[in-house]
Amino acid sequence: MDDRHEPSAPAPRVSDSDRDKALAVLAAALAEGRLDPSEHETRAQRALQARTATELAALTADLPSPAPTRADRNRKDLHDWLTEWRYWLGGAVILSAVWAARCAQRGELTHYWPVTPLGVWAAVLIALAIWPRGSDDADG
Repeated sequence: MDDRHEPSAPAPRVSDSDRDKALAVLAAALAEGRLDPSEHETRAQRALQARTATELAALTADLPSPAPTRADRNRKDLHDWLTEWRYWLGGAVILSAVWAARCAQRGELTHYWPVTPLGVWAAVLIALAIWPRGSDDADG
């Protein structure tokens, strides 16, 4: 039997930004009472000295992730809204193809009926963009 082991890939090194994110999780845990001040101080010092992602992850593995910020929620909302417009565009292509096939079948241009469902769908998307949102945010 061969006692040689395959060398495992080293854990990726962390950046200052990665350390800052871990420190933010630790600070939130301190503010919520999940960590006492001495444990927070110990973990914060270890976070500042961490060189690999494994070392850093171990410091926050038992803590919940912080709630997303307003900027994170806004970015997700924009992404979802733009995704819905892509669906709208796909629907417009399909409905227009059905209309065009029907016109070809009849041999004449008829009323462009897809304007009604597409217009309603677009109005809903526009209303979602301009409708005031509830202020259930704690971060103002």
